[in-house]
Amino acid sequence: MDQPIQLSLEQQFSLRSFETQVAQMSHEQAQQFLLKLYEQMMLREVTYKNLLKHQWGIEPNGMS
Repeated sequence: MDQPIQLSLEQQFSLRSFETQVAQMSHEQAQQFLLKLYEQMMLREVTYKNLLKHQWGIEPNGMS
């Protein structure tokens, strides 16, 4: 893994499109969006942890 991970062309295009959308947001819209995005990132992390625990045969105990 000596080479850094790079985005595909499709992902780069999606990123530029997202950049345009964000540039058109108000400050308040951007703050609300960031909070929602952060919440979704945390939910994804919990989901991945629970999936790995299930895959490894470890029962989630409700604590992260």
